[in-house]
Amino acid sequence: MLSLNTIFNRLKRNRPRSQGSTTTGHDEPVIIPRPQHTISRSQISPHALKVLYRLKDAGYEAYLVGGCVRDLLLGHEPKDFDVTTDASPEQVHQLFRRSRLIGRRFKLVHVRFGREVIEVATFRAPPSEQDQHLDDQGRIVRDNVFGTLEQDAWRRDFTINALYYNIRDFSIVDYTGGLADLKEGKVRLIGDVERRYREDPVRILRAIRFIGKLGLLLDEETERWIPELAHLLADIPSARLFDETLKLYLSGNAAVTHELLGHYGVFDHLFPQTADLLHTEQDGFPRTLLIKALENTDKRIDEGKPVTPAFLFAALLWEPVRQKWQEYQDDKVPPIPALQRAAMEVISEQVKRVAVPKRFTMVTKDIWVLQPRLAQRFGKKAFRTLTHPKFRAGYDFLLLRAESGEPLTELADWWTTFQIETEDNQQQMVKALSASTTEKKRPRRRRRRKPASKSE
Repeated sequence: MLSLNTIFNRLKRNRPRSQGSTTTGHDEPVIIPRPQHTISRSQISPHALKVLYRLKDAGYEAYLVGGCVRDLLLGHEPKDFDVTTDASPEQVHQLFRRSRLIGRRFKLVHVRFGREVIEVATFRAPPSEQDQHLDDQGRIVRDNVFGTLEQDAWRRDFTINALYYNIRDFSIVDYTGGLADLKEGKVRLIGDVERRYREDPVRILRAIRFIGKLGLLLDEETERWIPELAHLLADIPSARLFDETLKLYLSGNAAVTHELLGHYGVFDHLFPQTADLLHTEQDGFPRTLLIKALENTDKRIDEGKPVTPAFLFAALLWEPVRQKWQEYQDDKVPPIPALQRAAMEVISEQVKRVAVPKRFTMVTKDIWVLQPRLAQRFGKKAFRTLTHPKFRAGYDFLLLRAESGEPLTELADWWTTFQIETEDNQQQMVKALSASTTEKKRPRRRRRRKPASKSE
C-alpha cells in the first residue's frame, strides 16, 4: 500500500496542464484505488450509502462528491454528504419515495432520512455564453444543462471540491488536481479565476470560509482577485447571503474567518454599517466586543453547545445600534424608546444586504432592549427583568460588554450574584441598592401649615 505522501507526489506530477478549458480533451483523471487511500465506508453516512447503492443498482453512475470527500481525506468528520450521478433529477426523484425536487437556477433532489438530507445532483456541463446561461455581469443565471463526469468536475468551483468517491469500486477520481492541492494546503479555483468569481461571487465567501475552516492557504491567483471583485456581492440576493453568513460564522472558526473577511475587504459588503465604524475605531471595545463574541461562539460550538444566530447578529450590529441609541438620547428621547428606534433603523438597513429572518431579528432586539432594563434594578424591576424569556441572552450580552471595556463591571457582577440568590437575599440586595443609590428621587411635597386662627 502506497503512503499518502507518495500518492500526492505522483498526483502533483500528473496534474492536468490546462485547467482553464471547459471541454473534453484534458489528461486522463488520476484514479486512486481503494487500497491506496484512507476513505472507508464506515466513515460514510449509512443514508448516503443507501442513496449511492440504489442509484448503482438502478444502472446509474453514483459518486460522493465535494466537501465530504475533501474532509474525509483531511481527517475531518463531514457535516453532510452530497451525491452526484448521471441520472436526471426526475429519475432520481422516482427512485426515492421520500424525496423532492428543489431549485430554479439548477434542479437538485433532496432525499430525506429523518433529520438527515442527502442532496443528489446530476452531472452538469459548464456554463456557456453562447447558450445564454450567463447575464451581462458574467453571473450564472441558468445551470440545468447536464453533462458527463469530466464536465461536472471542471465546472465545479475549487479543485479540492472536485474529488469523487466511486461507489462501484470505492476509488477516488481526480480530474483537476485537487488531491495535489490538498497536499500543498492550497485552495485553488478551477479555470479562469476572474470569470469564475463573476459567474458566482459567492465563491469569494466560500474561498475565505475554506481557509478559515481548514487552515489552508489561497492560491496566489485565487487570492488576487478577491479585493477587486468583492463588490459583486452586492448583486447577490440577500437571502442567499444570510445562508452564507451563517456558514462563515457558525463553522467553529468565526474569529479567524472574521479577520479574513476584514483583511480582504469583504466584511464591508456584508455589514457596511459596522464596517464603517470599525474602520474609524480600530481599537477599543467595539472591536473587542465583536472578537470576544466570535471567540465565545467558537468555544460553544467546540463544546457542542447550542448557538443562536440572534446573539451573533446582536454582536455584529451592536456598535451602529449603540451609536444611534446615544444620538437619540442626546435628542432627549428616553433610553428604551431611543434604543428601540435605533434597533429598528439598523436592522432595516442591514437586511438589504443580509436578509436576517424576523425570527432572529426579534430576539436580537430583545437582547439589545434588555441592556437598559438590566440597569433598572429598583423596586420590582429587577424581578420582572429576571423572568424575561430572553434574560439569559441579555445577561450574557451584558457580560460581553463589560469584558470588552464598557464601564459595566459592577452591574454585571450584581446580576451574576442576584440570579443565584434566594428570594429573601434578592430582596435584601434590592433594598441595599436603593439605600445606597445616588439616583435622584422625586422630592416630597411639604405640607403647608395652616395659619393659626385669630382669637376673637
